[in-house]
Amino acid sequence: MAPVSIKRILISESVDPCCKKILQENGIQVTDRQNMTKDELMAEIKDYEGLVVRSATKVTADVINAAGNLKIIGRAGTGVDNVDVDAATKKGIIVMNTPSGNTISAAELTCALLVSLSRHLPQAVMSMKAGNWDRKKFMGAELHGKVLGIIGLGRIGKEVATRMQSFGMKTIGYDPITPPEVSASWGVDQMSLEQLWPQCDYITVHTPLMPSTTGLLNDSTFAQCKRGVKVVNCARGGIIDEAALFRALESGQCGGAGLDVFVEEPPTDRALVNHPGVISCPHLGASTREAQSRCGRDIALQIVDMLKGKALVGAVNAQVLASTFSPESQQWIRLAEMLGTVLKSFTTSKQPNSQVQITTQGESLKSSADLLGSAVAVGLLKDGAKNGPNLINALTLAKEAGIMVVGNHGDAGQGLSERACVVEMSVNGSCYRATGTVQGEVPVLLELNGRVFRQPVSLSGNLLLFRASATPQLLPDVTGALAAAGVGMESFSSSAAQSREQWCCVGLSAPLGDLSALMPLVKEVVQLSV
Repeated sequence: MAPVSIKRILISESVDPCCKKILQENGIQVTDRQNMTKDELMAEIKDYEGLVVRSATKVTADVINAAGNLKIIGRAGTGVDNVDVDAATKKGIIVMNTPSGNTISAAELTCALLVSLSRHLPQAVMSMKAGNWDRKKFMGAELHGKVLGIIGLGRIGKEVATRMQSFGMKTIGYDPITPPEVSASWGVDQMSLEQLWPQCDYITVHTPLMPSTTGLLNDSTFAQCKRGVKVVNCARGGIIDEAALFRALESGQCGGAGLDVFVEEPPTDRALVNHPGVISCPHLGASTREAQSRCGRDIALQIVDMLKGKALVGAVNAQVLASTFSPESQQWIRLAEMLGTVLKSFTTSKQPNSQVQITTQGESLKSSADLLGSAVAVGLLKDGAKNGPNLINALTLAKEAGIMVVGNHGDAGQGLSERACVVEMSVNGSCYRATGTVQGEVPVLLELNGRVFRQPVSLSGNLLLFRASATPQLLPDVTGALAAAGVGMESFSSSAAQSREQWCCVGLSAPLGDLSALMPLVKEVVQLSV
């Protein structure tokens, strides 16, 4: 990954002071400005390369599009549903969160709500403060021996499971990603949602908010549960359908709810908050001194580590960058980008609709096809603009341009090199192919359109690639044409003749302003700087 330059970061919410301190100690200017309106944020963000938020700032597409220099959005917390990740990705902006910063705090609050639901603790406290002594009214139930269903078995779900097991609860769960054998190792029996609903005495949700989880608990799923089931949501408002929950509470199908999050925050519809069976909190999942300190520290250190090229942690839209932090990866990324640039130079006049196939060869490149595919797309799309395509948005932009990029891994086809990257591009029935590798830390071109160069072509500087008839007079004629234009030849490599034609590559001392002098000598020619 090319080095990211971040000189100024805006913190738009109350983040632990350690965040600002760490960033400043690493040479970054930091501005704190809280409680901005959307218009104020759109005007302010133009001056910054980085933005750090918690959950209150809504980083919409309008805000992202107003930010001409923004390179990273850091969320000091877990969820990123207050950030338009798709819009950020399209602009090539990294969206980063702190995956483990508030894990313990959110898990502990979940457990506290489960205990409070079982013993009606908040209601009993308020009754006492009102001067009452009503023991019978607050008859509770033991958690011991009850079944807890955990929807979402990530970090927080795991911590809730281990804590509630100490109460003697049986823990079952569902997660489409965590393997059942993994959750079984910490005492959670995984099953389908259809199997889970009827068994639970208590249900807690720990998933992101996305289309597949919105309204996960609704009229239909409540009907499948035990009568009197109690539910907890410390994840995101909307995972439990609020209207369905109210109906289930009124009918007795749901025996109580602990809610830390709401669809609208703060909620203007107070029906659930005021319901006697609901224990509600004002989104306190991460509201501990420890969690805030940890999230502030984590987001700052993650940004610094990325800038220093040490590691990339918490990037939710740039997983392809995780393997770019090594000198060798950088060389292969540079090679792939150059191969894309080479093929682009041959197809500039063609229709843009095309398919690009990237094939990696060599065991060490087995998992690099997607990464190198993104790099090839950068080479195909870059046009010299200040904020051009990068590894984050290249595939998205390519798709919008009608270019389908497909990557795979194959055996060393022609035996040109133990490790190689082969790029094939189809445009309106015409096929172009380039093969390259890295030799001594230098990206080189091995083959072009089926013709193998006698000497690998170093992909650097000003290059002239042309197809011509294989004649003894070719090189002197080309040299003379270049000399007449005042341009020197620094290197020359050609392929073996095939059907009386060969491909040649000339390294130039300077760009050739006019290619017309070469046209009588060649059949196809392109010039590029790499």
